[in-house]
Amino acid sequence: MIQLGNYNTLEILRSTSVGLFLGDDEGTEILLPNKYVPDPIEIGQKLKVFCYLDNSERPVSTILEPYIIRNEFAFLEVAEISAYGAFMDWGLEKHLLVPFREQRLKMEKGRKYVVHCYLDEQSFRLTASNKLDKFLDNEKITKNLNDEVSLLISRKTELGWEAVVDNKHKGLLFFSDVFKEIRIGDRLTGFIKNIREDKKLDVSLLPIGQKMLEPTSELILKKIKEAGGFLTLHDKSSPEEIKEELQLSKKAFKKGVGVLYRERKIAIEANGIRLL
Repeated sequence: MIQLGNYNTLEILRSTSVGLFLGDDEGTEILLPNKYVPDPIEIGQKLKVFCYLDNSERPVSTILEPYIIRNEFAFLEVAEISAYGAFMDWGLEKHLLVPFREQRLKMEKGRKYVVHCYLDEQSFRLTASNKLDKFLDNEKITKNLNDEVSLLISRKTELGWEAVVDNKHKGLLFFSDVFKEIRIGDRLTGFIKNIREDKKLDVSLLPIGQKMLEPTSELILKKIKEAGGFLTLHDKSSPEEIKEELQLSKKAFKKGVGVLYRERKIAIEANGIRLL
């Protein structure tokens, strides 16, 4: 079955004046317009294409790669506003509609928003929504503490940054756990910090406990080497200085330095740390 809003690997059935007709194992056909036909091609060859509805609401395929696919999240720019809603640039000729009812706040042309792409069951059209919570499920958390996850930063709150976790869950990255510049739309690697009884999920940019030591110490070691073998950070350095230089908390910095010292990779001096 050909899936609209997703990639499909289809067989080239025949060539016509308007393009190639591709088909699946169930006998369903779809057009690949001439402007997207690669060269060379052979009848019977398999092509990976993205399938969607064109401006005339006809199913078509393309070899272009959209910025978002069905049932996923992405950070997209509003290309235009119409009487129907906001149309997002998702890398294809036909823009992706976010109806007014699916906008958490009224969208503006030229601004970017995190949206979710889904197939509207009533219109059978690919649609996007900025009301992300409807598509996130924290009732069935599929992760464990300290698991590595992907994060898509979606919103800034009073406590920290909300994030889409592994395209499934809603998580919160507290300001106290952030030691680098973050913006809405950033895709980051994170770790599960806490799974609360109320199903809220806390995430961090660094693993917790002992697992934090290896990447932290490696980062510090790399920075020392980049600085020519001596880094002017030490036990008396302010948290702000450490954050600016390493994007780490002072606590994480001290633990990482301790690991390197015990491994005899550095010497701790009064005004910094030196590579051995």
